[in-house]
Amino acid sequence: MSGHAPAGRRRAKPHEEEEHENHERWLVSFADMMTLLTAVFIVLYSISQVDQLKFAALASGLSESFGAPTSVLDTGSPTQDPGVLDALDSPMQINTTFDPTAQADPSEVDSAAAEAAAQHSAQVAAEAQATFDQLQAAQAAIAAALAAAGQPDSVEFQIDERGLVVHVVADQVLFGPEQADLRAEGGRVLDALAPTLAALPNDLRIEGHTNSLPVTAGGPFPSNWELSTARATTVLRHLAESDGLPEVRLSAAGFAATHPLLPDSDPASVSVNRRVDIVVLSDASTEANAQLPGLAAAADRATTPQTVTAQESTP
Repeated sequence: MSGHAPAGRRRAKPHEEEEHENHERWLVSFADMMTLLTAVFIVLYSISQVDQLKFAALASGLSESFGAPTSVLDTGSPTQDPGVLDALDSPMQINTTFDPTAQADPSEVDSAAAEAAAQHSAQVAAEAQATFDQLQAAQAAIAAALAAAGQPDSVEFQIDERGLVVHVVADQVLFGPEQADLRAEGGRVLDALAPTLAALPNDLRIEGHTNSLPVTAGGPFPSNWELSTARATTVLRHLAESDGLPEVRLSAAGFAATHPLLPDSDPASVSVNRRVDIVVLSDASTEANAQLPGLAAAADRATTPQTVTAQESTP
C-alpha cells in the first residue's frame, strides 16, 4: 500500500483565524483630546490672573499714547465677585470725550516742526564748529613741524568741505617737470609732515594735480592723467614707508589739470597748479562739512583786520 495521497486530491489548507479587530482604538484619540483640553484650560486659567501693577502701567501707557487722561471708575464689577479694576488702589476715570480723528492745530504743528528744525540746526552747527576747531589745531601742528624742519613756506593750507587741504607745490619742491621721482627737498618736506599726519585720527587722501600744458610726446607719461596719478602714489608710498602710516588710512587720486588753483590766464598758474594735495578728511556729517568753508572764511575775516592794523602801526 503506497503512502502517497491519491492523485487529484488537494491537500487541505490549514485553518486561519480571523484577525482580531481592536474596537478600543477610540480610547487613544479620546485621551489625546482630553490632554489638549486640559492644556487649554490651564492656559486660560493662567492668563486670567491679571497682574494689577502691569495692568495699571498698561493703562497709563495707553493714556499717554492717545493723549487723553485715563482713570478707572470705582463702580464695582457687574458680577458679585470683585473684578481686577475694583481691586486697584486708585480710581481711573476714562475720558470718553477724546476724539482720535480730530486734527491737530496747524499752528502747534508748525511750532513743533520749527522747534525740531532749530534743534537740528544747532546740533549741526555745533558739530561743524567742533570739526573746524580740530582741523585748525591740525593745521597749527603741521605748520609748527614744518617751521621746526626749516620748511615754513613749502605748503599752503585751506579748509573746505572735504577737510584740511595741505597744498604742496610740486614745482621745484616735490618733482621736476614731467617727472614723478621725488626730489630730495620734497622728501624732507614729507618727512617733516609725516609724524604729525600719523598722529591725526583722520583718513588722508593724496591728490595729484598738473598744469594745463600737455606732456611731451614720446615722454614717460602719455598724458597728464598718468603723471598726476604717479605723483600722488609716490607721495603716498613715501608717507607710508617713512612714518608707518597705516595703509587703510591712505588713498590716492590723480586729477590732471581739472582742479586748478589759478586760471590759465594767470602767469603763476604754470607753477602753482603743479602740486600734490594732502587732504586731511573730515569725519563729520555732510551737513556739518558743508559749513566748514563758511567758518574758514569767517576766521579769515576775523584775523585780517588785526593784520592790517599791525602793519599800519609799524613805522
